[in-house]
Amino acid sequence: MSDRRAESDRRERCRLCGTPLSAPAAESEPVGFCSTGCRDIAAEYGASDGDSGPATGDPGDGGPGHRSDGQRNGPDVTTSTFLRIDGMHSATCEAFLESVAEGRDGVTDAEASYVTETVRVDHDPDRISPAALEDALSTVGYTAYLRDDATADDESGGTRRSREMSGLRKRRADDMLEMRYIVGVVFGSFLLLPFVAVFYPMYLTAFTDWGAIAHFEGAFTGFDGSLYLPLFIVLTGAIVYLTGGPLLRGAYVSLKLRRPTTDLLAALTVCSAYVYAAIVSTLGGTDVYFDLTIVVAALVMGAIYYESTIKRRAADRLTDLTVSQVDTARLYASDGSTTEIPVADLESDDRVLVREGERIPVDGTLAEGECAVDEAIVTGESLPVTKRAGDAVIGGSVVTTDAAVVDVGERTTSSIERLTQVVWNVQSADHGVTRRANEFAAVLVPVVLAAAVVVGAGSFLLGASPVATALAACMAIMVASPWALGFATPYTVAASLQAALERGIVVFDETIFERLRAVDVVVFDKTGTLTTGEMSVREADAPADLLEAAAALEQRAAHPAAAAIAEAFDRDPGDESGPATRADGGSTAPAELAVEDFHTHATGVEGTVDGRTVLVGHPDLFRERDWALGGDLEARLERAREAGRLPVVVGRDGEAEGLVIVGDDPRDGWDETIAALDDDGIDVVVLTGDEGAASEIFAEHPGVDHVFAGVSPDAKTAAVGRMRAENRVAMVGDGTNDAPALAAADLGISLGSGTALAADAADIAIADDDLAAVERAFALATTARDRLRQNVGLAFVYNAIAVPAAVLGIVNPLVTTVAVVVGSLLIVGNAERSLVDD
Repeated sequence: MSDRRAESDRRERCRLCGTPLSAPAAESEPVGFCSTGCRDIAAEYGASDGDSGPATGDPGDGGPGHRSDGQRNGPDVTTSTFLRIDGMHSATCEAFLESVAEGRDGVTDAEASYVTETVRVDHDPDRISPAALEDALSTVGYTAYLRDDATADDESGGTRRSREMSGLRKRRADDMLEMRYIVGVVFGSFLLLPFVAVFYPMYLTAFTDWGAIAHFEGAFTGFDGSLYLPLFIVLTGAIVYLTGGPLLRGAYVSLKLRRPTTDLLAALTVCSAYVYAAIVSTLGGTDVYFDLTIVVAALVMGAIYYESTIKRRAADRLTDLTVSQVDTARLYASDGSTTEIPVADLESDDRVLVREGERIPVDGTLAEGECAVDEAIVTGESLPVTKRAGDAVIGGSVVTTDAAVVDVGERTTSSIERLTQVVWNVQSADHGVTRRANEFAAVLVPVVLAAAVVVGAGSFLLGASPVATALAACMAIMVASPWALGFATPYTVAASLQAALERGIVVFDETIFERLRAVDVVVFDKTGTLTTGEMSVREADAPADLLEAAAALEQRAAHPAAAAIAEAFDRDPGDESGPATRADGGSTAPAELAVEDFHTHATGVEGTVDGRTVLVGHPDLFRERDWALGGDLEARLERAREAGRLPVVVGRDGEAEGLVIVGDDPRDGWDETIAALDDDGIDVVVLTGDEGAASEIFAEHPGVDHVFAGVSPDAKTAAVGRMRAENRVAMVGDGTNDAPALAAADLGISLGSGTALAADAADIAIADDDLAAVERAFALATTARDRLRQNVGLAFVYNAIAVPAAVLGIVNPLVTTVAVVVGSLLIVGNAERSLVDD
């Protein structure tokens, strides 16, 4: 691209978020911004140098390097395919699956995330198909399927959401694995009975001559296990396959990648104990470690399944809110007739009819008339927007008044769908922190193997047979391998997630506590996060009977402000005990008002109430109808706007008579939450799609460092990217429009009132919609770290018992079993202690 072309592109797009500008910037201002919010963010954190968009990509373009059709630019056109993978549980899984995908012909890049169990594969569709990718990644126990696969018809003839399908498939896969585990544990318990009844008493005779035990020595003299010990080999092998299959797979992947993990440590103990026991039993001996094989495999996989169960419970805790997508559209013909067709079948020259209360299926332009549209789900604006013929409308937004005839845009997709694409891009590219225990494993595995080599070599040099040398090496691995790291880490993580869940903090990623401790900037979305997102009447100055008439009209309207007015001033005709109470403390007789000739405008409502014409709505509606705005009403309107409130004018018979001021309230405890974060040395930033006046209450708080108003979803994502250049950033939001920013942050936190897409994008969800839980999560993160460190130390208790016993020559299956039990009980007991004071 030439310098002139690059300069032209820079002028046409916002320097911060990449949004196309309405007009090229003047020569005196070569770099422009789409809003004051973008300008202010760029002034504080810096804008891109010649970049046309944010680091995370323009939602309209599907991400960095993507074309508008979802394909990537380049010499060879590639497309991105997202696949869901069952069986991922570590960063090692990520690396393995990426290597498998990148080894296929036609694949240019692959990025995996075990947090979201997703792999994004960039490939040439002419050289390798999505189906072939599914087959390639369904290997070594992993099961792959397209993340956007939604082929099952529901009762309405549409298609189910991809997240519902993938969730169902994951649940089935998890249920199958857990059933295998349970079956293995049940049969393993039966196999351990002979150890408890026969072998352990026999092993105990090596340490004591005490009465009741001593007689076992004679009873087992000449003991011959050749008749049934081979059966132990077969049954133990089957049980290990059932209970420890994923553990062995993890060890295989670890070896293949040459990246030691806790899975490999545990697998070394399981496999060495099994090999040792198999050789000994074949030779007719009784000093077998089948019990250690079964118990270690069951404990480690039990901890992993416990962790998985807590995660599932956390996901089930959330309300399953619908992502704001539309499956079908109402095709509008020139003769006024309509035909319902799938959204995927729409073309750029089509027109669709959207009725009042319905969502607009795709981005486009309002073809005729006017209507009010609630765009909060996409833009974050708390108030509906009036649209007139020729205005752009956003797919996913709701028509709140009248109906809309929409000309479909050039791209037959909605902003919601493109936001989803951005979330997936960011999720699959920037997660999967390596567990701290794996760092220990990378050091300890070579040490354990070196110990086995040294012991085996020493035994051989002392004249031992090859079989005895192999047994000595296996014994060294059994006693030296700190397999309990593979148990302590997932169990402690699961206990921490459970403690958070009990306090209304739903954690999807076990590494979030580590990331949370590193956060030094918390970014809050305003509407629906720091505020309730629900309109309420803040002030009213109008005749009481007019307010009641306005409430009677607003009962029939769909505007959020209408519900607030109707609730505040509505009569209660069913209350026969006395007059109904108004919001201003007055009272009325319990008689129902008669409403006739009701009509909805784009910016208000009109009707005849008890024989008088009443108009309620935006001041512009009164001006359009030539209704007089008398007295000091204009000045009061301006003051309300400056305070960030919505002024609603009420009038009768051609004249405005008063004003109702509506706004959404800050959440309870918002100031305490911000103050607590400030006390912890964390910077607080507030982003909002509303104009500046609506955020003054937050700007005035001493704990808030910056407030940026008029910020679009693209700009929110870009702002987070700019902040991350020098800070660790957590983003707190609740809406679909916040999802890309939540995914782009180092840590995303969504409130329980938010949408499913926001929850999918976040690492933490506040299930109970409690803003105070944000600060509570930071406290949990600190204690969770301390608990994990303690249990990593306790994981070596097994070695502290088994290694000295081996040096003294008294190690046997009973000693190792005692070491396993003691170490495991200490870990479980410490993990289950309360993380915080309730």
